[in-house]
Amino acid sequence: MSQLSGILPVSESDELRADLAIIAGWIKPDSKVLDLGCGDGTLLAKLREQQNVRGYGLEINAFNIETCVQKNINVIQSDLNDGLKAYFADNSFDSVIMSQTLQATEQPDLLIEEMLRVGAEAIVTFPNMAHWKARLQLGLKGIMPVTKNLPHQWFNTPNVHLCTLNDFEVLCRNHDIHILQRTVVDYSHKKGSWLMNMFPNLLGEIAIYRFCKNK
Repeated sequence: MSQLSGILPVSESDELRADLAIIAGWIKPDSKVLDLGCGDGTLLAKLREQQNVRGYGLEINAFNIETCVQKNINVIQSDLNDGLKAYFADNSFDSVIMSQTLQATEQPDLLIEEMLRVGAEAIVTFPNMAHWKARLQLGLKGIMPVTKNLPHQWFNTPNVHLCTLNDFEVLCRNHDIHILQRTVVDYSHKKGSWLMNMFPNLLGEIAIYRFCKNK
């Protein structure tokens, strides 16, 4: 794990996206958190600053890792597809976070199991393939959807396992996982109207779940 003695101050440009602010609100103060695909460490830095969280990150991008080190974030360079067994023992964390990365992993079901092996709770976010704009493109045009939230063409997308809210909840039932909280946001990562909350699988563009193993 990489660490520096000095801490790079959190700047105004490091303000959390609305979806990350929702995640931060689900994290308990003074807890131990692992962020998978932690990016430049903005979320972990905010959690440390505002909630006294002890944070650790896994990240593959060398530029992001350098930024994490500058922020004094404990970070490991690793591909999430290699799993977590090489790095963390059972029950090492209070919460494990994976934001906008689940759909790009090779075996998301196994990675979710690993998240709940090393953490008491887990939080994931992912784009919802059942959003009405995606349904419209597939149903009327007969083409793979391209939206603001899913901007890539079918041949160059990093997403290999796209799913819907319903798909994810079926996976949770099959893996004996209890969903603690669920919300949805739009492409700008902001909470929507009461209508979006009433029909989340149709109107929600990004899903946010907090869950744990059934006791």
